[in-house]
Amino acid sequence: MKILKTIGSFIFIAHVVVAQNIEFTKDNFPDKKDELKEAKNALEDGNAIFTQEVDYMYGKAITFFKKANDFNPNNAECNYKLGVCYLYSTTKQEAIKYLEKAYLLDNKVSDDVSYYVGRGYHLAGEWDEAIKNYKDYKVVATLRGEEPERIEEIEKLIEECRNGKEISAKEERIWLDNLGAKVNSAAPEYSPMVSTDESFLIITSRRANSIGELIDEYDDKYFEDLYYSKFDNETGEWGDLVNFGEGVNTKGHDATSGLSPDGKTLFVYRGSQKGGGDIYSSKIEDKKWSTPKKLNSNINTDFQETSASLSSEGKKLYFVSERPGGQGKGDIYTSVWDAEKKDWGVATNLGSIVNSPFGEYGVYIHPDGVTLYFASEGHQTTGGSDIFYSEYKDGHWNTPKNMGYPINTPDDDRYFVMAANGKTAYYSSFRKEGLGENDIYRITFLGPEKQPVLNADEMLIASTNYVSAEKVIEAKVETRSSKMALLKGLILDYKTKLPVIADVEIVDNKTGIIVNEFKADQADGSYVVSLPAGRDYGITVKSKDYLFHSENINLPDSATYKQYRKDISLQKIEVGSKVVLRNIFFDSDKFSLRKESETELERLADLLKNNALMQVEISGHTDDKGAEEYNQKLSENRAKAVVEDLKKRGIKEERLTFAGLGESQPIATNATNEGRQENRRTEFKITAH
Repeated sequence: MKILKTIGSFIFIAHVVVAQNIEFTKDNFPDKKDELKEAKNALEDGNAIFTQEVDYMYGKAITFFKKANDFNPNNAECNYKLGVCYLYSTTKQEAIKYLEKAYLLDNKVSDDVSYYVGRGYHLAGEWDEAIKNYKDYKVVATLRGEEPERIEEIEKLIEECRNGKEISAKEERIWLDNLGAKVNSAAPEYSPMVSTDESFLIITSRRANSIGELIDEYDDKYFEDLYYSKFDNETGEWGDLVNFGEGVNTKGHDATSGLSPDGKTLFVYRGSQKGGGDIYSSKIEDKKWSTPKKLNSNINTDFQETSASLSSEGKKLYFVSERPGGQGKGDIYTSVWDAEKKDWGVATNLGSIVNSPFGEYGVYIHPDGVTLYFASEGHQTTGGSDIFYSEYKDGHWNTPKNMGYPINTPDDDRYFVMAANGKTAYYSSFRKEGLGENDIYRITFLGPEKQPVLNADEMLIASTNYVSAEKVIEAKVETRSSKMALLKGLILDYKTKLPVIADVEIVDNKTGIIVNEFKADQADGSYVVSLPAGRDYGITVKSKDYLFHSENINLPDSATYKQYRKDISLQKIEVGSKVVLRNIFFDSDKFSLRKESETELERLADLLKNNALMQVEISGHTDDKGAEEYNQKLSENRAKAVVEDLKKRGIKEERLTFAGLGESQPIATNATNEGRQENRRTEFKITAH
């Protein structure tokens, strides 16, 4: 920005001295006949392209206008056209010096010169200069009788500059890193999708090695393809991009649309021959992505449907559509999974709080379930499309907030996805330091700046040159974090340690409602699941011929991000196998079963009903706090309570025994709260089968 100011000042000085528009004539260049001819030929070739008024063609004219400008740098028309061409190129920052010079040489070189000068300053973040030139153009456009829509467009640009001036005055504390040449190239890269644990990345690129290697006549670029990269923990970098290959990619447009939080469902955008575009879904099976299937007519229409984002429990889909009846050019809609029809239900528009009268793009629902990210050309944008977020509170979405500077620029910033931890994010941005037209960037949120805490004496002398010899204490600062947990691991056979094909069920223990169901990866038994805060989760892993395995994770509303690694070993249904019932709950020092135990007890009863010859022993265990005799009696009463409940569910008494083992069989240390919690448990063991 400072460079542009300097250039502007230099040009102004030059104008004062020269103040002359020099035409491409023999009189002006009497001794350069051949050079003049070449320059005029270049000018003619550039004009042939320029007059087509096709956005992507402007860039092709730069070479010709640049050659003419090198010969005669003081021609207003050549500078004007060269500047306009740069505005439509991948090096937009070059535009302003030519446009400003054109204006200074001849402020009537074109009726819209002040508009383009304004655009140049706008994209450079020179807000006041942009506003001044936009206002100048508005006067011209009004006198010329331009359509009201054109006047409204200029007023919106002025408002964007005012927004930019306000927002850029407060710089967000972030690290912004270009992912580098292994991911980005001179071609456009955009629409990143990252797994919740940041282990792999999927993006869209329009590079030469696309399937079919065909060029779209509409914009003279290669067709879109999907690519992926894996994170290398040793180097701390993303690996080389790999094309998804045929199947997911076709010879037409194929782009990333969304990725489910568990990383097992990929949403793909495909262009339609009717001129629109549709959303497809692909599942990963045995480490291979299936052929994408088109979503139903509640999602896809004859119009453009682009990005999609699945909620953490897989029951709600957010997507962008340009169908009629919305608030603007493209709106965000949501659809709820119909369990009976096993398909997506009727779409609902998110309404005018989230959707603007302009375009919305790249929707992403965070795994916390309450934070929606998207790009918009409306709201309080600073130019092009900016990244916004809205939070769901008290039954509705709140007014979207701009993500601020330097995340947002005066150009297009889109396709923002936040990692589960809430501290890192990825998005696509068009920046002058980038490798190409659009690059993928990683954002690291640093949180508020720490402020030193001064004692009273230091506060009194803070305005002097005194330097305290004491160490300055920094105030504690809350860093950015999301309200959720990420649970991941492997599901293996207890004895062979080989992967097990298993179903995972997650229940809200308070309500008994199943909030998520999914399968572990068939190839390696891996799983990953996002758990939004505010629930007490009962997690059960089941597989044929195995005992179920249960886990409990209680996440209060105040919980901040935490990642759990839990490798689960499933035991075969055979005598001697035993399982900890982690979702059996008692109040402290009591043996009456709590309501939250209902789902686990029902599951155990079903196991016994489905295995009619199975006999089990229910055992109670405590930590070492309190008297040994008291602990033994408490554990015995708790085990007996479970047996009595099973009997009420139809399990015969002769199949059930119970034992109170107190503190005699710890499975963890009693020296920590976590260890003692592990030791306080209820188990069942197969005694006959």
